[in-house]
Amino acid sequence: MNAKTRYDRLSSDRSQFLNSARQAANLTLPYLIREDEHYTKGSLKLTTPWQSTGAKGVVTLASKLMLALLPPQTSFFKLQVNDINLPQELGPEIRSEMDLSFAKIERTIMESIAASTDRVVVHQALKHLVVAGNALIFMGKDGLKLYPLNRYVVDRDGNGNVIEIVTKETISKKILKKNYPAFDLKNNWENVDDTSNDECDIYTHCTLDNNRWVWHQEVYDQILTKSIGKAPVDSNPWLVLRFNHVDGEVYGRGRVEEFIGDLKSLEALSQAIVEGSAAAAKVVFTVSPSSTTKPATLAKAGNGAIIQGRPDDIGVVQVGKTADFQTAYQMIGSLTQRLSEAFLIMNVRDSERTTAEEVRMTQLELEQQLGGLFSLLTVEFLVPYLNRKLSVAQKTGEIPRLPKGGIVKPTIVAGINALGRGQDRESLGQFLQIIAQTIGPEAIGQFINTDEVIKRLAAASGIDVLNLVKSMEEQQGEQQQAMEQQQMMAAQQQEPQMAAVEQKREQAAMQMMQQQPPETTPPQ
Repeated sequence: MNAKTRYDRLSSDRSQFLNSARQAANLTLPYLIREDEHYTKGSLKLTTPWQSTGAKGVVTLASKLMLALLPPQTSFFKLQVNDINLPQELGPEIRSEMDLSFAKIERTIMESIAASTDRVVVHQALKHLVVAGNALIFMGKDGLKLYPLNRYVVDRDGNGNVIEIVTKETISKKILKKNYPAFDLKNNWENVDDTSNDECDIYTHCTLDNNRWVWHQEVYDQILTKSIGKAPVDSNPWLVLRFNHVDGEVYGRGRVEEFIGDLKSLEALSQAIVEGSAAAAKVVFTVSPSSTTKPATLAKAGNGAIIQGRPDDIGVVQVGKTADFQTAYQMIGSLTQRLSEAFLIMNVRDSERTTAEEVRMTQLELEQQLGGLFSLLTVEFLVPYLNRKLSVAQKTGEIPRLPKGGIVKPTIVAGINALGRGQDRESLGQFLQIIAQTIGPEAIGQFINTDEVIKRLAAASGIDVLNLVKSMEEQQGEQQQAMEQQQMMAAQQQEPQMAAVEQKREQAAMQMMQQQPPETTPPQ
């Protein structure tokens, strides 16, 4: 079965999710999922929402997820030594050297990510996940490539694992003919210069075969030989992402779909308020038919002009819907508050006595709500993304080959794990504060191991303590060196006094020798 036939057959399972994604995009960011599946080089006329709360919520939530999954200042993973598979003959010195090498590898991978456009594509993919609930990323040689939901279809097995991926793209025939000059497309090169027939659909078919991924591209049901590729299961470049997983469904559900009711209500009320306010702002004068004042005289009258007429004959059309507008406005405020909490928009209480502790607790509460969102993204994005990065970096020689046998264990320290470390840091700080308040600050130095506290705080903050925090041996060596320096300084300070005492002792001995009578020899 060719790729086009397979794509058309799997599209029927995607139609329901695609319709929901388009509806969610129309209320938030319409350019993410467009109504028309056909590719166009020009801009399409998109619907403009009457409110911006949905767009702000999507961008805010995607940015928070981006900073949590791929933090810009720290590494999102850590290479650790698996103690179970570690040979017993390796001593602590070897393990310390391995930790240093692992830290260098981590910096190399993070520098490679910073120099590429991965963060830009990942941020765009996260916006698709929040709105549509699905996104596909291909990790190619030239960087990451994003496929929206209307450009790919997938199939999964009973356990929810991806077993087949088919993508659809539209490219120019000129580019295809340039790369494949001798390829026979059954006379489809006709009218290549015609702009109305200058494009063709290209399908990429990726399947799981014999514990490895194999893919190729097809144009007009013919395989392009240069496009054939393969990769192991643990380093698959095709990352099929979902925001929320529903048992039995091939595709995921987005965050916007969970609050689509509030967004629809806010959209309708915002439209009513905007249109009603425009009608209320319109100024229209009415003149009585029997009035001596002519409408033309009233229209031509300038500011401060004096015209002949009675005020009772002239009136102003008023909407008179102030109370109704107030009810709608209050409902808009309630819906905006609910959506801000749903999309983790931090709204600090507006008052003169809003403390920094209150702001910090509000931010911590919002971050804790991300716990459920990180779980699936950590498994379906961070783990395969890291495996692919490590595999490509080893093949290109950017990093040395990692030892086999399960000695090295890559561990994700971002996402849900970062939230757990933040909770540990918060609990540890509260524990020390309670001890200082109840027993006294001196009790911390008496009962608490400060070295262990520093290590746990560094681990909770994601900071590498290597060559940063002094070890016990270094502290003992510095204390001994300080004692020796103090003894030397004390000895130097006592040298003048000792010299004076010695001088006085010598002077006293000389005086005693001078006071003694000379010895006389007895007569013979």
